[in-house]
This record gives sequence, C-alpha cells and structure tokens, in this order.
Amino acid sequence: MLRHRFKRTGNFADVAEAISVQERAVVLTPMGDPLLPGRLSDLGNSFTSRFQWTGSLSDIAQAISNQQKAVTLTPEGDIGLPDRLNNLALAFLIRHERTGDLSDISKAIPVLQQVVGLTPVNNPNLPLFLANLGGAFSTRFERTGDPADVAKCILARQKALELTPEGHENMPTLLMNLGNAFRLRFEQSANLSDISEAISAHMKAVDLLREDHHDMPSILTALGNSCSSRFDRTREPTVLAVSISALQKSVQLTPANHPDLPDRLINLGVSLMRRFELAGELADIEEAVSAQTRAIALTPENMLHATMLNNLAVSLMRRFGRTGNVSDVVKAEKAHQKAVELTPEGHENLPSLLTNVANSWRVRFDHSHNLGEMEKCISNYKSAATCTVGSSLIKLEAAQNWARLLNTHFPMSPQVLPAFDTTLGYVALLAGLEQTVHGRYIRLQSVPPYVDSTPSIFDIQTSLAALFPIGIPTPITNLVRQLQSKHRDLQNHEGRLRMFESLSYLTGKDDGISEERARCSSSWTAPPGLALNAAAAACSLDRPEKALEFLEQGRCLVWGQLNNLRTPLDELRSIDSNLADRIADISKRLESVASSRATTHTKMSLSEKIALEDESHSHLKLAQQWEELLKSARAIPGFEDFLKPSPSSALLRHLPDSGPIVVINVDERRCDAIALLAGFEEPLHIPLSNFSLDKAKKYRTDLKMLLRSGGYRAREKEASTNLGGEAAARPIKPVNRARRDGDVVHGVLRGLWNDVVKPILDNLGFSVLFPRIWWCPTGAMSFLPLHAAGIYTGSKSESILDYAVSSYTPTVTAISNRVRNYRAIDKSVSGLFLTSQPNAPGATSIPGTTQEAQSIQSLAVENGARVLKLEGSDVTAGDCLKHMENFSSVHLACHASQDAADPLQSRFLLHMGSLNLATILQSNLKNADLAFLSACQTSTGEEKLSDEAVHLAAGMLAAGYRRVVATMWSIGDQPAQEVASSFYKYLWSHTHTHREGDSDGGFDGTLSAYALHHAVQQLRHRLDNSESSLLTWVPYVHFGY
Repeated sequence: MLRHRFKRTGNFADVAEAISVQERAVVLTPMGDPLLPGRLSDLGNSFTSRFQWTGSLSDIAQAISNQQKAVTLTPEGDIGLPDRLNNLALAFLIRHERTGDLSDISKAIPVLQQVVGLTPVNNPNLPLFLANLGGAFSTRFERTGDPADVAKCILARQKALELTPEGHENMPTLLMNLGNAFRLRFEQSANLSDISEAISAHMKAVDLLREDHHDMPSILTALGNSCSSRFDRTREPTVLAVSISALQKSVQLTPANHPDLPDRLINLGVSLMRRFELAGELADIEEAVSAQTRAIALTPENMLHATMLNNLAVSLMRRFGRTGNVSDVVKAEKAHQKAVELTPEGHENLPSLLTNVANSWRVRFDHSHNLGEMEKCISNYKSAATCTVGSSLIKLEAAQNWARLLNTHFPMSPQVLPAFDTTLGYVALLAGLEQTVHGRYIRLQSVPPYVDSTPSIFDIQTSLAALFPIGIPTPITNLVRQLQSKHRDLQNHEGRLRMFESLSYLTGKDDGISEERARCSSSWTAPPGLALNAAAAACSLDRPEKALEFLEQGRCLVWGQLNNLRTPLDELRSIDSNLADRIADISKRLESVASSRATTHTKMSLSEKIALEDESHSHLKLAQQWEELLKSARAIPGFEDFLKPSPSSALLRHLPDSGPIVVINVDERRCDAIALLAGFEEPLHIPLSNFSLDKAKKYRTDLKMLLRSGGYRAREKEASTNLGGEAAARPIKPVNRARRDGDVVHGVLRGLWNDVVKPILDNLGFSVLFPRIWWCPTGAMSFLPLHAAGIYTGSKSESILDYAVSSYTPTVTAISNRVRNYRAIDKSVSGLFLTSQPNAPGATSIPGTTQEAQSIQSLAVENGARVLKLEGSDVTAGDCLKHMENFSSVHLACHASQDAADPLQSRFLLHMGSLNLATILQSNLKNADLAFLSACQTSTGEEKLSDEAVHLAAGMLAAGYRRVVATMWSIGDQPAQEVASSFYKYLWSHTHTHREGDSDGGFDGTLSAYALHHAVQQLRHRLDNSESSLLTWVPYVHFGY
C-alpha cells in the first residue's frame, strides 16, 4: 500500500517506510517458508521504486539481488514464478536506463521470453508480460538500432493489446506503448504509415482517460512527441500545434516534484523550438530554452542524461543563430561536452549527438568564417558518420555533410573521396532488402537534400509580389529577411517552400500563399543526387574511374538489387552447390515478398495488423539470412567481391565491341562525360565545360511544360501530327499555336548537340560509320532526348543520327553483365508474341493497334517466324504472361500506366485486366530477348527519383529482357504503326543477310537498335522539321544490349 501510494503522490517517506517494513518481514520469515519468495519480490519492487526516485545504484542492486533470490526460491510450476521473473527482468531494464549497460538488456529479454512462455493464453497477466517484453525490445532497439528489435516490440505490444478486453484499465497504457514503438520505427524508416499508427494509438489512449487520471501526463507526452516527429517529416503546422498543446497540458498536469517532469519539459522545449523554426518568433525559442534549463535544474546530477543536455544545446544554438549572443554558444558547448561524457560507448544516440555538436560548430563558422571552426565541424560530422552504431538515416546525414563540406572548403583533401564512399554506403543501407520495393523508394526520397546556399531575397520577393500587388508590407519584408537567415541550409527552391509555410502560418494570407507555394512546388526540381556530387568531386580530382564507381554504386539501387537477386550462380555452384542453392532460394523468396507484401493502415483491424507485422518480421529475417549467406560466399577465395558493386577495372573488361558507353554526370559544380571503350584500360574523361545543371533543368522544364500543354501523355487515335497535315482535334488539350510553332524542342536539341553530344563525338573520333553508342545519363539528363540531339534547321543541319545509333542503359553494369554473361536464346522459345488492346476499359480507344499487330504478324508469317497474335479479350493477364515465357520476344500495342511511387505496380492495360511489373518480375523469363512497348511514356521517369530509372522500360530490363523499345512521351496511333512496321521489316531483312542458311525465321535482337534507328529515320524524312514533327519521332528510344 505504501509503495503504491508513493507512486501516486511521490512522497518519499512512503517508499522509505515500505522498505523498512518489508525488510523486517523478510528477516522474520524462515527459509523454506512458501511466503518468503513473495516477500523478497515485494522488497525488490520497493527498492526499484526508490531507485527510480533517488538514482542510487545501491538501491537497484538490492532490488535485483532480492528478485534473483525470490526466483531461485520459487519452485518450478509455482503460480507465482512468472510474476517474479517479470519483476527481475524489469529491475534489469531499469538499471540499464541508468547505467547504459547493454548486458542488463541481454539478461532481461530471455527472462521475459521465459515469462511469456510460462503464461497460459487465458492468464489475465499475459498482456502485461507481452507489453514488458515489447518494452525490452524497444530499449535494446534504442541502443543498437537493430530493426528486428523494433519489429518484435511492435508485434509483442499488438498481441498484448489484442488480449486485453475493451474497457480494461491497462488499455490506455498499452495503446501508448504501442504508439511509442511505431514512432521509434518511423524515426528509422521514414514510413508515414508508422507515424500515423503512432498518433492514432496515442489519440485513442487520450480519449479513454479522464483528465485527472495519473497516466494522462504520460500519454499526452507520447502524443506530443509523435506529432513532433511527424512534423519533422511533413512540416504540417496543424500537427505541430497539436504537439505543443499536448506537451503543455502534460507539463501542467505533472506535480512539481514528479520525477518525469524534467523529461516532459525537455520535450515541450523541442516542439517550441520547432515552432520557432517555422515562424521565427523569438518568444518561442526563449520559452524552449527556459523549459529545458528548468528541466536540467530539477534533475539531480546523477540522474542527468545526454538527451536532455543535447536538446538544450540545440535550442541555445538556435537562439544564438537569431540573436548572435555569444554566451549561448558557451553554454551550448558546455552542455554538448557534458552530453558526450554521459553517452556510453556504443550507444545508439551517439551519432545524433555528434551531429548536433557538428551543427553547432557550423553555426559558429557561419558567424565567424573561421576555418578552424569548420575543421571542428567536419571532424564531428566524420565521427558521427563512422560510428559503428546508430540510425543509418542520421549517419547518412552526417556523412553527406562531412563529404560536401570537406569538398567545399578543402577540395584537395585526400579524405574527400573516402567521405563520399561512406555516404554512398549508407544510401545503399537505407534501401535495404528487408523493405518492400515501394518502401525502398520512400526511403530513398527521404535522403535529406544538401545545398550550401541561401535563398535570395530578390527571388523570394518576386514570388511574393503576386500576393501583395500594391506593395509588399514592410513587416513581411522584415519577416522574409529573418526567415532567409533561418533557412540558409536549404536549397533555393526548398527554402522558398519552407518560407511560404512560415508566411502562411504567420500572416493568415493562407489562400494566396498556398497557391504560390503550390506553384513553387510544381516547378520544383530535385537536387542532384549524392552519387552525382561524389562523381563530380572525383572528376575534379581527375579520377574518372572513381567517378564511374560512385555512379554505379549510388544509382539505380532498387533495380540493381533485383538484378542481384537474379544473378546467375553457376560459378558459385561449381564451388559450393549447397550455398548456391540456399542463395537462390532466399533470392526468390525476397523477390516475391518485396512486391507482394501489403502495408498497414489505421483502418485495419488489429488482427490484420498483427498478421502484417508477422509478414514484415519474416521479411526482415529473410533479409538477414541473405546478408549471412553473402558473408559466407565472400569468405570463399575468389568470391570476395560477390554481388558487390563492380570496380572500374571489372566494368572495363566486359564492354561491347560495337561502340562506347558514355556516362554523363550533371552536378551543380561541373558536368562531365565518362566514355568506356572496349580494349581501353582507363575511362576517357570528357569535361563538358559549356554545359551546366541549370541548362539541364531548363531544358527539362521547357519540355515538360510543352508536353503538358499539348497533352502528350497517352497514346491516342490522333495523338500526333497527321503525316503531311495539321494536328487533328483530340480529347485532350492540343499544343497551342504559339508553342507548337515556337522553338522549344529545336532549342533543347540544339543545346544538347552543341554543348554535350558534339563535344563527346569529337573526343571519341569515330573511325567507323554508324557505331553503337550507349547513353547512360544521370539526374536531370535522364529526361532529355540525347539520342535526337542536333540542329534541324538551316543549311548546317546535323545530328547524332548522322553519326551513330543510340541506345540507353540505366547503368554501365547492366550492359557489362550482358556482355559477360552472354548466352544464346533457346531456339525452342524463339519467336514473337503480339497483343493489341484497342479498347481497354477506362482508356481511350486506339484502333490502330489492331492494324499494327496484324501487319507485324503478316511480316512474321512471310519470314517463316514462330508468331502468336492475340487481340483484346482473347487474352487475359495470366495468358499474356504465359506467352511471354514461351516466346523470346513480345510486342505490346496498348495503353500503359506508370506508377513512379511504386514502380512494380506500373502496368500494361488489357481488355481483361492489367499486367503489372511485379507479376512479370516473378515469372521465368530466362530466354527473354526483345520487348517492343508500343505504348506511351514507357521510359518516362520520376523527377524525385531521377537516378532510380522508375519506368517500364527499365522494369522490363530488370525482368530479363535484353533490349526494350520504349517511348519518352505520347505517340500517335498512325506514326506508331509506321514505326513498328519499318522496325520489323528491317529486323527480318537484315537478319537474313547476316544469317545465311538459317531458316528458323527468327530475327536477331542485337540489330534492334539499328532497326529503330532506321524506322525513326524513315518517319523523320517523311515529315518536315516543325516542332510538332519533332514531337512525333523523337520519343522513340532503345534500351539495353
């Protein structure tokens, strides 16, 4: 009774008296008395309660000692054993919170697992034991960052909740703890469904309690923290407002002498600091510092922990950034130093702490411009990035700051390239195989942008002029200047978006500002990726081979993973067939679960959520098994680099003889081409001194706006210029006369020719006519038609089409692997499967597909080829897939739909359903050769994932096709028929020329790039050189070998 009263009131005398009474009871109880174990356990609980108040290690040592004695004296099968084991485990966990000793968690978890195993399902205490087990996993996760621990935590807490009847007094606490677990996982995964689950659970918990309930402050704190975490990712002001309100109420409801008050004040300070960052109100940062200073003053010296001091230091540095008061810097430095001292070696939070120390030095450098302070800043970022523990996302942010600041301030440092190497390693970890493909793309988009520049006042005020036509009020101008200083670490466009959020919040002029923010957002261009930054740094140091390795390591990560899962294992099998078989089995299972596993949402039932968490945990175990198998393979002599990114020397050993691969890197600092030619031992570095990232972005934006205004988004009956005539009316908005007769396309193609393609050709010095050339563009270049670069007006017209036959490849590795692993197509499946889908439900009619397929079928029959044509409702998605397995080549004349957010859900629209990439990837296409995608935008990527090749063409390559014909934007129904017909005529006629005596009627897929070049030239020469004519033939592209 005394101990329970102490928990409610915090009256220290109660717990002291409880211990005194219980010690006398233990002394008076003889050994062997069945009451002794229970009394020892009660005494241990009281020592635990006092320890939580005093922080005295002798108290928690006494608690553990008494609990261990209680367990030892309890006979096996005793009904009280689970409770006593539970008390022992909790004592270990509580001591860990004080000392940071991981061994205490290691002792607690198996004890709690034993407790759960001993407790029947119908035992009313089982939910509590499951909750405690979840807490232990949560604690270990916070120390080590092992995703398996947070997954086990969530599963245990969900099961605890499922076993708890509605209305039970523990329900609010169980909901709170489950929400906390989802928040922890969100902070590692950046998956918004996790933070939605967290906030939903916390709100339900709040609704279940009276305001005066003693647990209400804890639950309000949990809600406030979850909303704060969501705000950090989404920047939703309403979410931040909920956070601050909940945390303020939590503090108000907490007694002045309560041991949790300091932590609640710290959390409130964090959210107030976030509002300062949003609105720039000095009062918010003053209140944040005041709350956190009070928290530390209320905390006994031996109870201080690093997080409290770290958060105070961050708030002090924010205030210094606003006021310039040097005393804040001094206080922050002392707080950071103490926080580092209190953080045990190997603690999960160490990278975060070191990052904040680095941030402080960076703020100081911004004021002093003293390079010594920048050196300290970089040193701390490096220490954070190279920690052996901690969140990969935090270490990635530290690593990219280490690399980019080093490259900015000390560009000749020998540490620049190792820093970028470390950074790209974390990017790969971020998109791990334990996630679904969709989840990996979300993680890649969460990589924080870095630009060491400040939004210009002129640029921002120009945008605001539309909102204040009479003149921008002076207070708004002053506010913009304040916010400009605050957002100095954001890139120009992102900084403007943040500023519009702040202005909307402060001025109440929400409609206009929201409209302007939307306009800004629609024209936003993703910053260049980390791999591109790294490659530019390597080129600056005249290390093109390292630039190539950076680009191969840091781009197209998800498709690269899919290709790794499909890597032939013949060499490994000859050494260790059992290991090869195990790798093949795990590969198939990983590939399947990555594309099929559903994601949770708040409206699901709890049992459905538990089932999904079980699936998620199984997926995680598969990924861990995969990593262990890779370690085993790499331990075999000769397999040290098994499934690692290929070094430059390995890529150069396996190149096509028919022409070079040209990688084009575009970065803010410089642009370069890297050409790889068979027989050369080093890449050829070609600086593109007249080209820039700004030009690439401008060309991309100009084309995008032109295509949008013209509705070039889907294959239509009259989606392009009639041959020899005017554009016909279409059900979508036509290109207006001014834009159609303008110079957008001509300007883009001319600029690409003069500044990019011609300088590359001049350096290559081709000695043969029409060699192959594989373009491997990066970043903003991925959206530009390099294959059509040229001057198409005037007497000096020339273009790439006059000199070479162009193809594209997502990576150099994709072509190198094809060369290295070449094998002939099995003649039993050699042939062409065609399907036309002129009237798919929900899509516009494209009747020309019927004639297109018939024409190709007739050509195949004439040439004695094995061919199958099915139209409309004659074929289901399943049938289509089966025929794709039985025919080496496929021609799909239909509508297509790309899903950039989840590329495996990109699909081809059929009369009888749709065929998505996920399904295609799971099929057996080992003899796949050519895929002709006579649909629209099948090679159009996603701007925010410009280096991930999230389009159907790349997906078909990943599925196994060696070469793909695709389109960059919409194609007209009539031109599509003509291109396809010319393409196949060329293939069959030239195949027969090269295969004398071969009468199987098949075609040579290696000629497909030449066939497309020929077909496009045929179409081009029948048209004039107007903008609309260029838009008709330019979209056709060839991918692959």
